[in-house]
Amino acid sequence: MSNTRAVDTESARRYDAIIVGAGFSGLYQLHLLRDRLGLNVRLLEAGDGVGGTWYWNRYPGARCDSESYYYCYTFSDELQDEWHWSERYPDHNEIRRYLNHVADRLELRPNIQLGTKVTAASYDDTENSWHVFTEHGQCFKAQFLITAVGCLSTANIPSIPGLASFAGEHYHTGRWPENGVSFEGKRVGLIGTGSTGIQAAPVIAEQARFLTVLQRTANYSVPARNGPIDQSFRDWVAANREQIRAKARASINGHPFDVPERSALEVSAEEREAAYRAAWERGGLRFRATFKDLLTDRAANETASQFIRERIREIVKDPATAEKLTPRDHLYATKRPPIDTRYFETFNRNNVALVDLKATPIVEIVPQGIRTTEGVIELDMIVFATGFDALTGPLIALNIKGRNGLPLKDAWAHGPRTYLGLQSPGFPNLFTITGPGSPSVLTNMPIAIEQHVEWITECIARMRDRGATRIEPSVTAAERWVQHVNEAAEATLLPMASSSWYLGANVPGKPRVFMPYAGGMAHYKDICNDIASKEYEGFLIN
Repeated sequence: MSNTRAVDTESARRYDAIIVGAGFSGLYQLHLLRDRLGLNVRLLEAGDGVGGTWYWNRYPGARCDSESYYYCYTFSDELQDEWHWSERYPDHNEIRRYLNHVADRLELRPNIQLGTKVTAASYDDTENSWHVFTEHGQCFKAQFLITAVGCLSTANIPSIPGLASFAGEHYHTGRWPENGVSFEGKRVGLIGTGSTGIQAAPVIAEQARFLTVLQRTANYSVPARNGPIDQSFRDWVAANREQIRAKARASINGHPFDVPERSALEVSAEEREAAYRAAWERGGLRFRATFKDLLTDRAANETASQFIRERIREIVKDPATAEKLTPRDHLYATKRPPIDTRYFETFNRNNVALVDLKATPIVEIVPQGIRTTEGVIELDMIVFATGFDALTGPLIALNIKGRNGLPLKDAWAHGPRTYLGLQSPGFPNLFTITGPGSPSVLTNMPIAIEQHVEWITECIARMRDRGATRIEPSVTAAERWVQHVNEAAEATLLPMASSSWYLGANVPGKPRVFMPYAGGMAHYKDICNDIASKEYEGFLIN
């Protein structure tokens, strides 16, 4: 924060609200605050274009794992009428084109400042304003600070000795070069087999001379069955738009799926197998909705987990490789459930090898490649598909200081303390869209984002109507919410996956706390609405 001392805060540009981040969250928040409430708003974005997480996620194979017909804004019929997705699962290019279309259609660009990385933000109690500082020495002041930085935007590169000595190229999938990377003729090492690694591996293998996949934890994955969207499906979506929206908003995870009222344990083995096979052939995240209790009953989940393990053994020809790829330390969907396009088939290629890092850990990176306990793997390129410092990382990176100079990283030293995932005690007028303690990453993000943004907008509108100038949650309300978040998680199987980034397990030293709200999107929305109807119970407003 040394640059903050060199800034003349008296000459800072003043706004009613500052928004950080120009992805789905930031664009919609800008639209509502400016066009519904008439506020003077500035949106600051580190990238040179809009898109948020999707501005940076350009790695090979990067595409959404929610289906395009509901991975979009639902607040505007006009936007939905004007935009036609080309594929069942849009890739990163198409999502950026969509968000640029939204920015143009809503005329948001005059209020967006690109290429502006926020490096610090501090609350001034005397002024009741947030001072927001950028890496280029600018300062902005605003009554409200709204973070729209996303849950998965702070790249996590593991601290492996010797990386600086590597003679080849190295990249993180979350910070992929805008002009792409050539794998032609190269020996590539891909570290990580989460959702990103599962998407990237098949594409890299098709181009590289040789691909070595270095796996810490074997993962379940279901085929995506991606393909082009035809006009008949578009017509169906248009004709059923309201029902799709209603179903998504009333669901547990924001996906418009019909979940049968049957347990995996209530049907015969033959009927259960047929249901899983039908879901496998259809593909996608809907596999989770085959039975009602896959995330709440261990025995029920084991039937789904075992079905996927059997498919892995069917697909992968080499039994030893198949065994390495078979997950046994967690149950299906207790970590983020990936979907794929020929991921397991990739290991049947002659130019692909798999290294089990639990059996042969990485010792160091050397100029020639990666040294494991078995020797050196010679490489020309290393790709880190090692995920993100999820949920808390993007917020901590902003170097936020609240009342009396309290750093957010200290307030959250033992895990995030929020109320509804929207605010934290000691940080007046700071709102976090899809923050820790909200459903966020457990849902279809646009649905969760719209709910958050609309709630925040209504809250600010009602504050202005009653002449209030600041809002923050009480310590008691936040502690009770953290307890409820833990109880909601414990009612599911999700905390059982000890290596999950839902728990921060991918970042050394990070507190092991289950961060997203697992009580369901619809239930969460009802709680938020109930609190608002009770004059924002649990919040301190003056």
